[in-house]
Amino acid sequence: MNAETVDTVPATIGLLQLEQQLIDAGVPFAVATVIRVAPPASTHVGAQALVESDGTLHGWIGGGCSQAIVIEAARQAIRLGQPRRVRISNEPAPPDPEVEAHAMPCASNGAMELFIQPTVPPPLVVVFGATPTAHEACVLARRMGLRASPAADTARAGGPRFDAAVLDDAGASFALIATQGDGDEDALEAALRSRVGAVLLIASRRKAERLRETMRARGIADSRLAALHAPAGPAIHAHTPQEIALGAVAGLVALRHEREEAAAAAQAAVPQATVATEAVPPLAPCEMPEAPAAEAGRYVNPVCGMSVEIATAKHVVVYGGRKVYFCCDCCKAEFERAPARYLAAEPDHETRAGENRAEER
Repeated sequence: MNAETVDTVPATIGLLQLEQQLIDAGVPFAVATVIRVAPPASTHVGAQALVESDGTLHGWIGGGCSQAIVIEAARQAIRLGQPRRVRISNEPAPPDPEVEAHAMPCASNGAMELFIQPTVPPPLVVVFGATPTAHEACVLARRMGLRASPAADTARAGGPRFDAAVLDDAGASFALIATQGDGDEDALEAALRSRVGAVLLIASRRKAERLRETMRARGIADSRLAALHAPAGPAIHAHTPQEIALGAVAGLVALRHEREEAAAAAQAAVPQATVATEAVPPLAPCEMPEAPAAEAGRYVNPVCGMSVEIATAKHVVVYGGRKVYFCCDCCKAEFERAPARYLAAEPDHETRAGENRAEER
């Protein structure tokens, strides 16, 4: 390791730490890396600098002659959300559509080329529902690099159960409806009345068609219903909440990449098109809202996640000394095929156990 490398190690470690801090804070930035140098030049291949969206530069990529060019190119990369190559040189070279060329302003007349990689906050998906599937989807979406947050249920505040304005204020790109029988229509209407780009509904095709008709009756136009994707993801023959969530998040990932490809094509045609460059607020934990007090005496079906009223439940199985309630005979039959699997995935709520004991008495 030579002296020059030793000198650059602390700065590199500092930039890596700063990158992680900005990622955690949801702040957009770009990293510029020198990939080619022609003498005379005061930089070297591998030199790096981090540029924030306001133009603040951390690190070092050479003398002051080229800094202004690099900063503006980095800010443009952040605005477009796309990487770019930048050449700063007075050397004659054939045009290259993949390289942004600038004249070298320094009297030394050297040359350098950089690769600029922006990092912008990923799109936000708001997950509706207080079901096991909703929780699993929120956690898994974050693992897939999305920002995911549970939707606020305002039923106990006396207002509408879900509010479209909340999604718009948060800048949500996607809505995932995982209510599974508990507030489906209210959640779907709120999502469709917001400006989210896509609404994914966890439901069968038959149920989705019924909900589409309900939305039309509530005044949702067909042009807006085109944003509805139901079922939410590819058919993977899911049964458990984890499997259902996996299929839905696969649908989110596919839609995200489709949107990014379309945005890249649009930006190529309209260079002034931009993406958000503001810092995003921190996410709340993936804890689904608890059922309101009015839900006392109800039980969450471990197969489909639907809330079942204990007093009127017609489909009941006694397993391991406890009663398990289902919304229909199909869910009951599915549970009986593999009861341990479903109970292992079921949240252990003390209130539920209390409700069981009270009902059994």
